[in-house]
Amino acid sequence: MSITRRKLLQVAAAAAFLATSSLPAFAAEVAGVKFPETVNVAGHDLKLNGAGVRTKLVFKVYAVGFYLQEKKTTVQDVLSVGGPRRIRIVAMRDLSSDDFGMAFMKGLNDNVSPEERTKLLPQTKAFGEIFAQFPGLKKGDELIVDWNPSTGSQPFLNGKKVGETLPDQAFFNAIMRIWIGNKPVDSSLKPKLLSGADKPAPAPETN
Repeated sequence: MSITRRKLLQVAAAAAFLATSSLPAFAAEVAGVKFPETVNVAGHDLKLNGAGVRTKLVFKVYAVGFYLQEKKTTVQDVLSVGGPRRIRIVAMRDLSSDDFGMAFMKGLNDNVSPEERTKLLPQTKAFGEIFAQFPGLKKGDELIVDWNPSTGSQPFLNGKKVGETLPDQAFFNAIMRIWIGNKPVDSSLKPKLLSGADKPAPAPETN
């Protein structure tokens, strides 16, 4: 093989490696929806804690994933973990703004106490107004809610900011409890969002 050809092959191999290494690593694929292993929020790399599909009757409604700085397996640990967090939702069917907003608000209210509901009412109203800003979600649309300790909760629809930033961490926790609270919208989804919670314990060793 000539030196020129060898150099060309080396350059091509290096380029292929760089192209591959620059692609995001996917930690999970849920019903065709890919969730990257890591994402960056407010300058911090977050890890996929878990992901799953929200189903209603026999229909797949959306895929949802949680991102944290550290993987956690209990509700309390997920809600108390420090640093930024992310909730990512990808629609798996067309959803009207009214239907999605009402389901979202019901899930939130079902998982907070009356006292919390009163305290969080202004932020709940502000969040509910987000759904009036777009007619609905189309299949494949991505709704993200990021928690940044420096600013608060910020929703994004397909990468664009929607609504105002909501400052209270308790409100972001209330959103997370829609899926991992005492009355989750989908009980089969809850363990999938808690990293490792749905994995069987290892069999005891036998001598």
